[in-house]
Amino acid sequence: MNRQLQDNLEAVKAAIQQAAARSLRKPEAVTLIAVSKTRSAAEVRALHELGVNNFGENRVQEAAPKIDALADLNLDWHLIGSLQTNKVRQIFPKVGLIHSLDRWSLVKELERCALRFGTPARCLVQVNIAGEASKSGLAPGEVREFVQTVAADYSHVQIHGLMTIAPLVDDPEQVRGYFRQMKSMSDELAAQAGGYTMEHLSMGMSGDFQVAIEEGATMVRVGTAIFGRREA
Repeated sequence: MNRQLQDNLEAVKAAIQQAAARSLRKPEAVTLIAVSKTRSAAEVRALHELGVNNFGENRVQEAAPKIDALADLNLDWHLIGSLQTNKVRQIFPKVGLIHSLDRWSLVKELERCALRFGTPARCLVQVNIAGEASKSGLAPGEVREFVQTVAADYSHVQIHGLMTIAPLVDDPEQVRGYFRQMKSMSDELAAQAGGYTMEHLSMGMSGDFQVAIEEGATMVRVGTAIFGRREA
């Protein structure tokens, strides 16, 4: 397993370097988040031994025990899936960054938990850039008011940028425009920043992360291209 994992990881890193070079950026400006949903703690440990420290999980019920089992590694964990308000206490503050802040009920629960634990909730605002009914996230027109109001009224919920999930397509060029819109939105918000930052722009997965990097992604969430497809 380790040899295949190493080969896959090296291929992904090379692709990141190439995409960064094409956009005149340094590869170090892009954080690779290995999406470890459905993967075992042993697989995560093996990838960590190859130098990966950032891991993304989708479901709280799977993530929490896995994070606990790997506590000795001091990994950087990201919650990249939708977060139900009744699951916040189970996962916070086990994860360092929540990528899916998308509604007021979640803001309020995160504020309560952050106060309780004495630790700020670091979040990215999820944007449904393509307006897909099947995906969570704010509509683009709602993002500015949401970000600015959270920053003004909820001091323990810290916004550090934006996240999106592009439509699933055969040709990643088909979603370039969505990534470009996200970068433009991030830049506009950064120019008006007060009480929040646009430090991170989380976009791009196994099928489209190179295009996302070319359009300004600072975080890419890659699972299948690293771990391979899980056998049924």
